[in-house]
Amino acid sequence: MTTGIIILIVVAILVLWCVGIYNNLVKLRNNRENAFANIDVQLKQRHDLIPQLVATVKGYASHEKELLTRVTEARSAAMGATSINDKIQAENMLSSALSGLKVSLEAYPDLKANQNFLQLQGEISDIENKLAASRRFFNSTTKELNNAVQTFPSNIFAGMFGFHREPMFEIPQADRAAMDKAPEINF
Repeated sequence: MTTGIIILIVVAILVLWCVGIYNNLVKLRNNRENAFANIDVQLKQRHDLIPQLVATVKGYASHEKELLTRVTEARSAAMGATSINDKIQAENMLSSALSGLKVSLEAYPDLKANQNFLQLQGEISDIENKLAASRRFFNSTTKELNNAVQTFPSNIFAGMFGFHREPMFEIPQADRAAMDKAPEINF
């Protein structure tokens, strides 16, 4: 009789332990999805500002049509992405296109003094800063999930219940190479 009770207690403890591991994995996945929802809010604001920025720039830089088209297409792709991983990839393309636009605008001193452009540029800069903070939080929650998915013993349950390693929201390789290059200073 006491052996049966001991076995039942051990089984109950094991079941509770397994439930705890599973619930932790679910909590970590939900935290990651919530962190991306915060990024989504900032991305929506950025997507809403881009047409205004493009329209303002078009008046000054009509011969930059290819660059403006690239920004517009990247925005459309970003808005059409559905999964977190697709959104990460599309947003990296949009960030790259916006970086190209910023570099191109250096040739237009009149545009840089335009009040509408300055306001839009300030708003986009603010959103980019908020996005950077949101991405850091997203990457932190992704790291926590990935650690739980890859460490023993939770990795056993992660595999059984379909949890897997998730990608970080990282800077694209093309932009990373540009960041490694020393800035040029001209007087």
